[in-house]
Amino acid sequence: MPEIPDLEVVRDFLNERLPGRRVAYAEAPVASIIRSYAAEDFAGDVAGRTFGEVSRYGKDLYFPLDDDRLLVVNLMLTGRFHWSEASEARPKRTFFLLGVGGHELRYTDERHMGRIYYVRPGELTERVPAIAELGPDALDGGVSLDEFTERLRAFTGEIKGILTRGKFLAGIGNAYADEVLFAAGVSPFTKRKELTPDDVHRLHEAVPRVLTEAREVVRERMLPDIHKKVRDFLQVHRRGGEPCPSCGGAISELTANQRITSYCRRCQPGSLLRGVREHAAGRSA
Repeated sequence: MPEIPDLEVVRDFLNERLPGRRVAYAEAPVASIIRSYAAEDFAGDVAGRTFGEVSRYGKDLYFPLDDDRLLVVNLMLTGRFHWSEASEARPKRTFFLLGVGGHELRYTDERHMGRIYYVRPGELTERVPAIAELGPDALDGGVSLDEFTERLRAFTGEIKGILTRGKFLAGIGNAYADEVLFAAGVSPFTKRKELTPDDVHRLHEAVPRVLTEAREVVRERMLPDIHKKVRDFLQVHRRGGEPCPSCGGAISELTANQRITSYCRRCQPGSLLRGVREHAAGRSA
């Protein structure tokens, strides 16, 4: 799933190419994925409009178009944007595309999971109510330690689950939750009520630092292929059985609720979530 570091790079890339440009044409081979509240005919309505500046909040990308239109895209697990020459062959699972000059902005989705809305800006929270429920963006730098601590108090359960809830902070997914917890030295299974003030302080510091550092690595290694998934530089996520970059012990990895959690038992001490079988991707943990 693309998370904040990926989306930041995609947004910046598109902002070097889209603002002020006109949508020459649009096609929607699989129009069912688009919730088109602004017009019945998405492709027909979006053609001819001009892009404003692309923005991001949490895991959503916002594409403003002139004359009161807004395209909101949450890529979910397998959605990707491709910036391609119009003459290049289109991927099989292209759900919609926008022609811009001699290029096409194409949206593909292997599992048909993306959430795409075409709305009038004034109707955004009415049409996409989940957006109104999001907490502060995890990278905007505006969450003080006091606010971070206070927001935590509204949640129960294990800290990893809280970090990935958009109502707490918008934009952290499974992979970067693992990275934040490793950087903070906090077990993913620590209950919120068991967190010490030092734990909370380290988590508060780790969130923007981990996301910012990852953004710069992704920027260097992804572009110009904005559909690429760049994750092999992560410290612990999906590295079960490999040496911990901090202590050298084996990284542990387990699956619970169809979600992989990777962590170091030495650097992130704590009890294992009850009822979960630990493994290390077929290797010793």
